[in-house]
Amino acid sequence: MRPSIPSPLPAASLPLRDLCLAVAVVAVWGTNFVVIRIGLDHLPPLLFAALRFLLAALPGVFLLPRPAVPWRNLAAYGLLIGAGQFGLLFIAMRGHISPGLASLVIQIQVFFTIGLSIRMTGERVPGYQWAALALAATGIGVIALHADATTTPFGLGLVILAAMSWAGGNIAAKRSGVTAMLPYVVWASLFSAPPLFALAFVLEGWDAIRDGILRADAATWGAVIWQSVGNTMFGYAVWGWLLSRHPAALITPMALLVPVFGMGASALWLGEALPGWKIGAAGLVLSGLALGILYPRWRARGR
Repeated sequence: MRPSIPSPLPAASLPLRDLCLAVAVVAVWGTNFVVIRIGLDHLPPLLFAALRFLLAALPGVFLLPRPAVPWRNLAAYGLLIGAGQFGLLFIAMRGHISPGLASLVIQIQVFFTIGLSIRMTGERVPGYQWAALALAATGIGVIALHADATTTPFGLGLVILAAMSWAGGNIAAKRSGVTAMLPYVVWASLFSAPPLFALAFVLEGWDAIRDGILRADAATWGAVIWQSVGNTMFGYAVWGWLLSRHPAALITPMALLVPVFGMGASALWLGEALPGWKIGAAGLVLSGLALGILYPRWRARGR
């Protein structure tokens, strides 16, 4: 979940320590797509996602207090983020889309979140958001036109559906009113793991689950642990701590670096090619995200 961004942009800067922490978080979130790909070498995607949320919930629920929100809200967030976002994302990344492009396309959740928020409030979509969406949609279109063995239309569609699920999870978290995201994510994971395990048994089958666990090596289990400890525990804890110390307008735009780290790490570690069309598509999507996130503050600052 990305918190809302107030305007105008404050005339302040992050201390070097906090800036390094913010970069570390987005680096973890970006390179996590490579980690996911490593885990998928042996584990079926739905089982991998189920194990991720199981370790996120246990032993965390015994160490962190339950957020003061209704159980149905925790269930909604857990289902949308677990079975929705990560379940679909992991299936897509099992040979249907490259990690670098997955880290880029999933970021369009920003527009789905904005659209859902506007629909709930009945507000009109401002012109700059349409322009931002057009830029990002053009970038997605470029990716679709260059579909090949590494990035298929099926994989692209799954990641877009995952982004929609992420947006739904954002709305659930927003309605909860929580400010400490780590306990919220940990307790909501109780509702993510069971349906993922059930889907794994139904869709992937016991044989695939057994073979995946037997073939899993140290790197595979390291990827599972990293999903829970690095991506969830470290990421949400540090991000929440930074937001408690600084205006969201200083912290949140750093998330624009996630696909930069994702595409860079995939190119360096997995040898993912970065042809001109892919760089151009990334530029369009990131320009759309930047316009949608930063323009309100630029306009307010000008006033």
